[in-house]
Amino acid sequence: MRLSAFLACAVLAANQPGAFREITAESHVKFQHVAPKTSKKYLLETMGSGVALFDYDNDGRLDIFFVNGAPIGDPMPLGAIPRKTGPEHWNRLWHQKTDGTFEDVTEKAGLQGVGYGMGVAAADYDNDGFEDLYVTAYGGNKLYHNNGNGTFTDVTERAGVGGSGWSSGAAWVDLDQDGLLDLVVLRYADWDFNDLWCGEHTEELRGYCHPDVFKPIAPLVFHNDGGGHFTEVAQKLGLAKPAKALGIAIADYDRDGRIDLYIANDSMTEFLYHNKGNGTFEEVGLMSEVAVDGDGRTYAGMGVDFADYDNDGRPDLVVDNLANQVYALYHNDGDGSFTYVSQSTGIARMTLLHSGWGIRFVDYDNDGWKDLLIAQGHDLPSIQLTFPQLRYREPMLLARNTGHGFVDVSAQSGAVFHEAWVGRGMATGDIDNDGRIDAVVTTNGGEAHVILNQTQTSNHWLTLSLTGHKSNRDGIGAEVKVTTASGSQYATVTTAGSYLSSSDKRVHFGLGPATAARTVEIAWPSGIRQTLKDVRADQFLRVDEPATRQ
Repeated sequence: MRLSAFLACAVLAANQPGAFREITAESHVKFQHVAPKTSKKYLLETMGSGVALFDYDNDGRLDIFFVNGAPIGDPMPLGAIPRKTGPEHWNRLWHQKTDGTFEDVTEKAGLQGVGYGMGVAAADYDNDGFEDLYVTAYGGNKLYHNNGNGTFTDVTERAGVGGSGWSSGAAWVDLDQDGLLDLVVLRYADWDFNDLWCGEHTEELRGYCHPDVFKPIAPLVFHNDGGGHFTEVAQKLGLAKPAKALGIAIADYDRDGRIDLYIANDSMTEFLYHNKGNGTFEEVGLMSEVAVDGDGRTYAGMGVDFADYDNDGRPDLVVDNLANQVYALYHNDGDGSFTYVSQSTGIARMTLLHSGWGIRFVDYDNDGWKDLLIAQGHDLPSIQLTFPQLRYREPMLLARNTGHGFVDVSAQSGAVFHEAWVGRGMATGDIDNDGRIDAVVTTNGGEAHVILNQTQTSNHWLTLSLTGHKSNRDGIGAEVKVTTASGSQYATVTTAGSYLSSSDKRVHFGLGPATAARTVEIAWPSGIRQTLKDVRADQFLRVDEPATRQ
């Protein structure tokens, strides 16, 4: 794109910022993340925890689940497991009431948790119509079955999905298209409390060791056998490559009808797993040019999203990282390869001095173009002492998609973008059901934040809730194409993506000026294809998977 054209787009975007407002206090949500700070500088202290937006009681309103840390001794003996010794360390479930405020129902639900919590993945793994939770931790992963009466049961042992080691992100996805959701559980490193501080000997400059100090470890992949039982199959499926994994996202990047996986790794090559269609996967990150940045360097991959930002029908990738690395945006070229476009799209310029974690493509103004919302904050509290231009606490970033690149509109989009946090997890979804995508953000060792999108626009929208019958009930992995007079958009049904978090499973489309979608086309994981015509805008629409092609 010519510079003049890009600047013209930038001016246009600057006149169309968002309007986001924090409503944490008025929503009655109170959550304080526990992240001890020890003199030993255990790397675990820096990572933060995730958050889920999901409707656990099927009342049509999103609820919030927060993952929490736990106390850590100074020092901790080798082999020790952090324990939640009191209510201040519990994970928390907040139920949304009819007036839009939330109530803490953690004890009733039985979701207090164990260990030093990390990530969460929400989905209906047994197809009974209620969303279940998988929670990762250092010290014991847990699968909680939703009983449908406001309570959850810990079925980890019976299901066989406890795993081991330092688990991080997780994703529910039907890997073999048998109608049952399987579970991919990432692990961060082969780590124990022999972690030693690095850097200067003075207390002020003592730092956390670089991930290069620690060995990578393979993820765990649990095949859903039905009947509430799973079998670990990572090696069998070709998904056992050792990694330092944090974020995971899913999409069918080569449009062959089979879902693929992308894993964000910290300070090593990123992984793209291609689904070969014979029950196995092949790691093709380097071959597909999504393993390193544009200069061939690795980076601290943390949060990730896998979505079509330029409406060309092919899912693209965004991966955020630490300051001085610039966030990685990869354009899907349609031939099995991607092009690193951080510089040409404006992403590099706006992210060079920032550190990103939770990240999602969201169309905040419903104009039909997927924008970027990012939670930020460095991992080193002392970073400003050695790099004065960087900050430990950072505001969030809102990058508007002009259709020709991205423009930073954060400063004009509300006071929330002027608040500096140690941002970590982020889940997105329409919390107040007004047709605009909202967010919940966690911070490391700090308060959580509930953020409403109140952007004023005449643009229209459409939100779809898919119900599978031959496919998994949540429709996870389904590919949706919505067409209006302005063109087509595409999305993958998923709760994965971002950083350690789980977002609203409903699929949201901004329709711009269109008052209806000419067609809504759905490619279900079962292989069934469905087309709806003349779908009215500005509604939440449930779509049931048909028995045969429509």
